[in-house]
Amino acid sequence: MASNRTELLEVFRTTAGEVAEKDFHAVAESTSISELGIDSLGMLEIIGSLERELKIHIPDEDLAGITTVKDLLNAVESRQNA
Repeated sequence: MASNRTELLEVFRTTAGEVAEKDFHAVAESTSISELGIDSLGMLEIIGSLERELKIHIPDEDLAGITTVKDLLNAVESRQNA
C-alpha cells in the first residue's frame, strides 16, 4: 500500500500509463487530468484500478471536483485515512 504522497503519485503514474498506454513518468501533481489526454472512461478505469490496488473505495461524489492529479491524490489519501 502506498504510504506517502510520492508513492501515491508513482502508483498513479503507473496505473495511468497502463490504462492510457502512454508514458506518464514526468506527470506532476499540478498536471491537469485533461492535459494527459485521458477521457472520463479512462479516468474511471484508473480510479477503479487505484481502488483495487490500494484497497479503498472513492465515492462518486468525491470524484466530481477532480481536475488535477493533486485532486485525485487528495481523494485517495482521504479514503486511506478514513
